[in-house]
Amino acid sequence: MLISLLARALTMSTPLLFGSLSEVIAERSGVMVTAIEGIFLIGAWGGFVGTYVSGSYTIGMIVAMISGIIVAAIYGIVAIFMKQHQVVTGTALNILVAGFCTYFQRVLFGVPTSPLKITPLPKLPIPLLSDIPVLGPIFFQQNILTYIVYLVIPISYFVLYKTSLGLTIRSTGENPEAVDVAGINVNKVRFSVVLFAGLMGGLAGAFYSVGYLGMFSANIIGGRGWIAFAICFLGNWHPIGAVIGTLIFGFTEAIAIYMQSIGGGGYFPNELFIALPYILTIVLTVSRKTFNVPAQLGISYSKEG
Repeated sequence: MLISLLARALTMSTPLLFGSLSEVIAERSGVMVTAIEGIFLIGAWGGFVGTYVSGSYTIGMIVAMISGIIVAAIYGIVAIFMKQHQVVTGTALNILVAGFCTYFQRVLFGVPTSPLKITPLPKLPIPLLSDIPVLGPIFFQQNILTYIVYLVIPISYFVLYKTSLGLTIRSTGENPEAVDVAGINVNKVRFSVVLFAGLMGGLAGAFYSVGYLGMFSANIIGGRGWIAFAICFLGNWHPIGAVIGTLIFGFTEAIAIYMQSIGGGGYFPNELFIALPYILTIVLTVSRKTFNVPAQLGISYSKEG
């Protein structure tokens, strides 16, 4: 049971890793991607529609990524180039996307008597590695998106801390004037990073509809985009911190799902276990004492004359 629980925890951590790691990179450039909940949702919808209509997981993933990039681009144009308030812009986009997905789901498929379904992404056991006791069933009997996130973790760390691109991104969030003086367009750097967050968020959303549930509903994300956003804070704007925070949340969500499946042992209502991961996030956020906040986080940059 413990092995199964840990494997499920890793599964539930996958989309949050996509979201939180991309949020870390975006916020290190000085931009809070507060449209992350909407990006997750549009990715879930685009991934489901693309897969359902075409019958291809690949096309579904491509549609999900493009959908996430489009929403991120709208957010970036309004918040970065038009210099509107990032929280207000993101909140408005989240509401817009929720209405968009609900409306076009009905336009395309009507109101079916039972939810439309697809076969979720299959698990792909890796030969030899999946046979390792304990570790094999946990790490190497997952679907393709989980294996992709294994690569995203070290790549994110390497790019952010070991390359000139990462230095530029971090400098943009700390001292954009110095980046500007070096001849680099600050807003273009920020916009590019936001587009990357849109791509990753689209994949994260598609995980829920295509990789896990095999269906789409208007409440499929259920605030998990905001959880990924919070994990960035809890992880102190560092990829390793984001990974640790995500795994903790994933394990908590796996426990919640297990307890719901057995009826809470007959002692607690299911609603308590549904809320458990969110309660944990609030507790961890409140209990944290210090934050290494990027100096220019949430502040628009204008080049002085």
